[in-house]
Amino acid sequence: MLAQLSSAADTLERIKKTNTINIAFRETSLPFSYLSENKTPIGYSIDICAKFVDAIKKELKLPQLKINYIPVTSDTRMEAMTSGKADIECGSTANNAERRTKVNYTLPHFFATIRMMVFADSSIKNWQDLKDKKVVVTKGTSTDKYLLERDKVRSLNMKMVESKDHTESVSMLENKQVDAFAQHDAILAGFKARSRLRDKLVIVGDPLSSEAYAMMLPKGDAAFKKLIDMEMVRMMTDGELTRLYEKWFTKPVQPNGVNMTLPMSVLLRETIRFPSDKVD
Repeated sequence: MLAQLSSAADTLERIKKTNTINIAFRETSLPFSYLSENKTPIGYSIDICAKFVDAIKKELKLPQLKINYIPVTSDTRMEAMTSGKADIECGSTANNAERRTKVNYTLPHFFATIRMMVFADSSIKNWQDLKDKKVVVTKGTSTDKYLLERDKVRSLNMKMVESKDHTESVSMLENKQVDAFAQHDAILAGFKARSRLRDKLVIVGDPLSSEAYAMMLPKGDAAFKKLIDMEMVRMMTDGELTRLYEKWFTKPVQPNGVNMTLPMSVLLRETIRFPSDKVD
């Protein structure tokens, strides 16, 4: 552990020495982090991290800093950070107490709630309608914890199925192998927008939780976190974060020009007014 912390504390030094920053990203988390039609990383989180890279370039006086993108999934993103493969993770990861024992987080860039996607002609309108139904959750996410709590309280006897990633979860729903896909609302909205069956799918259910999305950083590197947090505060103060949010959540985005139509939450607006990385 001491060796890991010592290594983490040298993030900026290593970036300067190698002239490279390693960024973990999600390939399918539209509109946060995903691959464009020409297979380059794009999204709300990617745009934010591009500003972080600019801040690092300025701090280290490295105008030609190389970006090495490392694709990760819900299940592999934590290992990429704790092993030192990635310097920062730019995706759609919730900041929670368990994960904070292994990584640092910067200030939140989104607040998500857990809901579910079902077919519009389904009888499922809210969580109590999941009694004896089959629900898919994505491996490595926090969704299963909240579903299990609801299942226990309501005695729903639901059958929970675990997929390897969000793409597989959606595929299982589209092919009617499951009755519902439970996940954060913004992730569901992104996949619904891309789905061949998007006109037949709806997002339903009272919010089960509210979780802050934030970029993961190496544990134990206070200097690196301070630099990234300062840039995040600048973006919030200058209105840049709000403009990026509007670009990705209130306007048409790739690949098919669908608008997420997801207004900024009260929690994110308050965080922009009073920047803080304290989320629970």
